[in-house]
Amino acid sequence: MGATDARDNGAGGSTGNAGETDAARVARRDEAVRAAVGQGLLGADAPIVALLDVAGIRGSAAALRAAFDAVVAPGTPVLHAFAVKATPLVPVLRLLGEAGIGAEVASPGELALAQAAGVAPERTVLDSPAKTPAELREALALGIAVNADNPQELDRIDALVRSAPSGSPVGIRVNPQVGGGSIDALSTATATSKFGVALRDEGAREWILRAYADRPWLTRLHAHSGSQGMPLSLMARGIAETYALAEEINRHVGRRQIDTIDIGGGLPVNFGSDATTPTYARYARLLAESVPGLFDGRYGLVTEFGRSLLAKHGTVVARVEYAKSAGGRAVAVTHAGVQVATRTVYAPASWPLRITAYDAKGHPKAGPEVVQDVAGPACFAGDLLAVGRALPLLEQGDHVAALDTGAYYFAHHYAYNSLARPGIYGFATGGVGGGAGGSGVRFAVVREPQAVEEIVMESGGGTLRRSRRCESPGPLTGAHRYGARADVRGAPHQVARGTPHAVMHGARIPARQPTGRPAGAP
Repeated sequence: MGATDARDNGAGGSTGNAGETDAARVARRDEAVRAAVGQGLLGADAPIVALLDVAGIRGSAAALRAAFDAVVAPGTPVLHAFAVKATPLVPVLRLLGEAGIGAEVASPGELALAQAAGVAPERTVLDSPAKTPAELREALALGIAVNADNPQELDRIDALVRSAPSGSPVGIRVNPQVGGGSIDALSTATATSKFGVALRDEGAREWILRAYADRPWLTRLHAHSGSQGMPLSLMARGIAETYALAEEINRHVGRRQIDTIDIGGGLPVNFGSDATTPTYARYARLLAESVPGLFDGRYGLVTEFGRSLLAKHGTVVARVEYAKSAGGRAVAVTHAGVQVATRTVYAPASWPLRITAYDAKGHPKAGPEVVQDVAGPACFAGDLLAVGRALPLLEQGDHVAALDTGAYYFAHHYAYNSLARPGIYGFATGGVGGGAGGSGVRFAVVREPQAVEEIVMESGGGTLRRSRRCESPGPLTGAHRYGARADVRGAPHQVARGTPHAVMHGARIPARQPTGRPAGAP
């Protein structure tokens, strides 16, 4: 993508220059890495962590809302529903909910996560090309919006609506068949895509017109033509085709039956630098120019962005366990590989990641750049985060950070070699402290690091016999390492497992102790 438009809102907030907010995000990231090392969250016995920038996530949500508020007619109902598949973590969904973002779900598991996060049914949208009768029945009973993927699914909904009337908004997903992008696996609007009713297939348009004419309760129309690798112009073309179909349907039935258009998400992310580009503001303006009728107040609007809300606010940080050489090339063997960066390891051409070097204390590493490989811990030769990458020479005890991994990376653990899920922590900066150990950064658990006992249990080895949080403190077992916290005033208190209210919800924020042991532990 080109340089960020100076008028665009960045991911750091709803107003201001995108470059300034991008720079602030980088500064927060560096401070958080230093704090993770200095406070003992990351070290020899905890060699990998994942970090989420709370301020950055809130900023992206604000930027999304502001971008579309700027182009829709006053009073237009707008729902921005986060694609849960991008980062399926309950505290993240809760944080986004507090920032005015709903949830788009595509499985019973994702719906359960949204419910656990407190997302209201009227702020939830159910997609998926393979909904079961039970899934449809639950959604319709709860009043969740449903996008039917195909004629057979619509038949199922017919039967369910006849047996138990529902207040759910229901629509049909169409595939405008405008073409694909640079990543075939993510191109949803190709001629043969598995998603939706293929709009240009013979008889499809006529079937859609009849379907709406026969069902007055069909009030929405949905398309998702964007994703990583798609040019904005092609995404806008898909939305224009969908809008034209909505107009045709309403003319055909003689009333404004379709009252809401769900334009999906799919805004690409710039993985090549720290710049936030394209921005929501740029995309919203393009749509307003390409499809002005979409924003004149006659239609409500639903969006389903995922990757663009979270990617740049997540970082995987791993310790360099060994530094070696092979064939004259330096190789840094780390604890981050296929288990947290599956797409990058198996499809590096489509999913290259930027890697940043930090020294043993978590400071950005300086020095002459050396071409080297950054390897993961899995037992196959291709487990590489980066090949032939120019970085300051990595040494044993240093750290590497895989950037822009807040969506579709560490939240989607791949259990190769039964590698444990890393702990995920939200962080906030700018509080009290700010000393050399990063004491001004506060962390909260988003997802606990996985214990070996849990791996055994999940592999059919029986019941987990003890709680990781209820035993007395001992040396770095993972059963208790982060069980006790100190708030910003230094008074010890307990943080309940999986409920990082302070950092993720803005109140008193727990801080890791510099020793790496729980506050008050012997």
